[in-house]
Amino acid sequence: MTKRMIIMLVAVGVLFGGLFGFKAFLGVKIREGIAAKGLPAQTISTAKAQFMEWQGEFQAVGTLRAVRGADIAPEVPGVITAIHFQSGQAAQAGAPLVQLNAESDLARLQSLAAAAELAEVNYQRNQKQLEIQAVSQAVVDADAANLKSAKAQVAEQRALVNKKLVRAPFDGRLGIRAVDVGQYVNAGTKLVTLQALDPVYVDFYAPQKSLSKIALRQKITLKSDAFPGQEFTGEVSSIDPKVDPATRNVQVRATVRNPKQSLLPGMFATVAIASGGPQRFLTLPQTAVSYNPFGDTVFVVEEHKGKDEIVALVAQQRFVTTGETRGDQVAILSGIKEGETVVTAGQIKLRTGFPVTVNNSIQPANDPAPKPKDQ
Repeated sequence: MTKRMIIMLVAVGVLFGGLFGFKAFLGVKIREGIAAKGLPAQTISTAKAQFMEWQGEFQAVGTLRAVRGADIAPEVPGVITAIHFQSGQAAQAGAPLVQLNAESDLARLQSLAAAAELAEVNYQRNQKQLEIQAVSQAVVDADAANLKSAKAQVAEQRALVNKKLVRAPFDGRLGIRAVDVGQYVNAGTKLVTLQALDPVYVDFYAPQKSLSKIALRQKITLKSDAFPGQEFTGEVSSIDPKVDPATRNVQVRATVRNPKQSLLPGMFATVAIASGGPQRFLTLPQTAVSYNPFGDTVFVVEEHKGKDEIVALVAQQRFVTTGETRGDQVAILSGIKEGETVVTAGQIKLRTGFPVTVNNSIQPANDPAPKPKDQ
């Protein structure tokens, strides 16, 4: 390295050092100028940054659905002649629910049964005739085919008659009936809903970055605004093997016990899944952080001595890195230290070096698990 290059490097270092020194000197002079002008102190609220333990948790909003649920409908059309249930009652699997008019179908069934009996008699008679060579084998084979066809028609007609009586396919609670006696219904018309309510499923979506926190048989906690203060427990029962390419989310299903049948299909609920052990974070009320495109900031209250050795409180703006949130609190990953006093209200009227007066008679919310005021 030549002597000239060394001289240039030294000159550049001196130049930058002078610039940084001037910047620090200018900052001090600005603060002194603010104090010298006698600006009125701004009233603020403060809180001290402190460490808290947070349990790692994944939360999502899910939708409840029955483990087994169906809208009961007939497979064939007909006129309703009888209804065998009351709205809202429990039903056992196989219990009759709705009877459709089957008079003509029963009459045809009797006719086909009579034809099948005749075909059976002819077949038995011709078999005996075949033993003495009175008829040919072809006649007996034709009788056997006729008998099979007649029996098949009887079975088909009996199945049609059975379809005219709609039964409960599984145990569950019936809903409000949607039809009346004497009403004509087409195939597929909803008669009533049947839902098995214990247990129930809750379906929710998780982003792909949270998949490492979710596993089969993992315990979950479910809350619904329909039952404030109550928690329902369950476990993850299935995870969809495919991530939705449009949203990058994966569907997760958990099974929740519902012995009182208070949770109903279609309700939405909040699902919480604990993951990992408790973690220690430096926390502040969320109101303390100003979120900006150029970075998140807070104001820290510091003591400043003036020319007359008078100690005043001034605000200093700091850039911080924020992490997870819990209720009213936010985790601070860097930028402040434990025990520092941070402005929680009134920071909108502050600038670096402004004098402040602390009034903590009214404090912003700082609860990691807040509840509605009416609870």
